[in-house]
Amino acid sequence: MKFRVMLDEGAKMPTKAHDTDAGFDLYTPKEVRIREGGSAKIDTGVHIEIPEGYVGFLKSKSGLNVHCGITGEGVIDSGYTGSIVAKLYNNGCDAVKFEAGQKIIQIVFL
Repeated sequence: MKFRVMLDEGAKMPTKAHDTDAGFDLYTPKEVRIREGGSAKIDTGVHIEIPEGYVGFLKSKSGLNVHCGITGEGVIDSGYTGSIVAKLYNNGCDAVKFEAGQKIIQIVFL
């Protein structure tokens, strides 16, 4: 399946680390710090035209969840054409800093 993708300035194209991965990694275009127990909304700058009959699920990156306590989720409907914004929660004991261009969440299409 192919998707039309538009990127805002500074945004990075979603990628898969391996061809067999279920989800595409999304990245933060700017530096973000999330304090322990806090949350942050991160605009990825990625617009994806999801075909009718499909949905995109935002899912936590397992490494970020296991090692840092970072979680997030969301549903992107096929009719949505705006920029994908992820809300991440820091359930860990320490503040977490993301550098621009770092993976923050993944999107899985069903």
